[in-house]
Amino acid sequence: MTQLEEAKRGVITEEMKFIAEREGISPEKLRRSVAKGHTVIFRNVRHDWVRPVAVGNVVRVKVNANIGTSRDIVDVRAEIEKAKVAVKYGADTIMDLSTGGDLDSIRKAIMHAVDVPIGTVPIYQAAEEMLAKGKAIIEMSEDDMWRAVERHFRDGVDYTTIHVGVTKEVVEKMKRTKRIVGMVSRGGTFLAAWILHWGEENPFYRDYNYLLELAREYDVVLSLGDGLRPGGLPDAGDELQMAELYTLGRLVKKAREAGVQTMVEGPGHVPIDQIPAQVKLAKVATDNAPFYVLGPIVTDIFPGYDHITAAIGGAIAALNGADFLCYVTPAEHLGLPTVEHVREGVIAARIAAHAVNLTRFEADFRKDYLMSVARGRLDWAKQFELSGDREMFVEIRKERPTKTEACSMCGDLCAIKLIQEMLRKG
Repeated sequence: MTQLEEAKRGVITEEMKFIAEREGISPEKLRRSVAKGHTVIFRNVRHDWVRPVAVGNVVRVKVNANIGTSRDIVDVRAEIEKAKVAVKYGADTIMDLSTGGDLDSIRKAIMHAVDVPIGTVPIYQAAEEMLAKGKAIIEMSEDDMWRAVERHFRDGVDYTTIHVGVTKEVVEKMKRTKRIVGMVSRGGTFLAAWILHWGEENPFYRDYNYLLELAREYDVVLSLGDGLRPGGLPDAGDELQMAELYTLGRLVKKAREAGVQTMVEGPGHVPIDQIPAQVKLAKVATDNAPFYVLGPIVTDIFPGYDHITAAIGGAIAALNGADFLCYVTPAEHLGLPTVEHVREGVIAARIAAHAVNLTRFEADFRKDYLMSVARGRLDWAKQFELSGDREMFVEIRKERPTKTEACSMCGDLCAIKLIQEMLRKG
């Protein structure tokens, strides 16, 4: 039985106990949220070495890191290193988005290199296998798509992005809708092109019941993909995005009835003032399904700094109900990320998540409280201990400052403390 089915029966699973202890909440509170579909647990029944992770409204905001090969650069060791670095710096999950090389071997290697849940996008593999045969992506058969999904589930992947909401109806709307950027979702684009070429309905939408059967067998969390997310600020909240969202809301309900865990993916590029409304609308449309957002990126004119633009949007999204932040690296829109880009992306997303988590969990706020105390006491050892990135702490502070050395963040702390002591003595 799936975690959702067990929760509905009133059963607290071992995974729920493990997660509840890590989150500092009662197992019963977690069970109730899972039973409603408001929280999901990543743990494929075949992924027996994974450390289960929960995403939803009663647990901490989580962070995902994307890695993966491309057709031009197939360096499995580099991607494994990125996965390890992402986990080291706090990523809760990894998504393998590889599109080049032996995808089955790459996926398995990444899964065995880390102990966090793994997500994938199976349609990428179906498309790549067409290209490897010298064929066009739109020549994929429905069997090709389903085989890719089954293979990923069977290999132990914990959650998969399936662009179920890219329907024939929505693709027809695209012909009448003027978007500035168009479709930026790779998987969504593959399916839209396939629909246009064959004139057939999206197989994942038409045969959604079969998808649910497969997901239930392995207890894979279906991440209902936002194939029509805005790829630029002018497209945020348009007809296409909203049409897909309402479709996903109906599919969430159907999945819950079948005992399958689901979450919903969100935008994209969104002006900062629209983020609260978009998140709340998504929560209403999907009956509080866990919401997984890419960013949102709040400005389009700072390529090379999108880890920052995404962290700003991610913090606002999480504050308004988003549950899961997909990191964005400085290489977004420019190229494949390096290991250092991965580190920067994870840290930026973690800052966004923690900024919200400390408002919800006393233990998280306690860390910031203790850091304030340590700064007030000039206790550098304690500041190092509490630092979210100790390597950066050491890199910047290579030598203990003198009493007159200024701190760029807080001013001349040592001088301030001296003045405070003078004031206390009168």
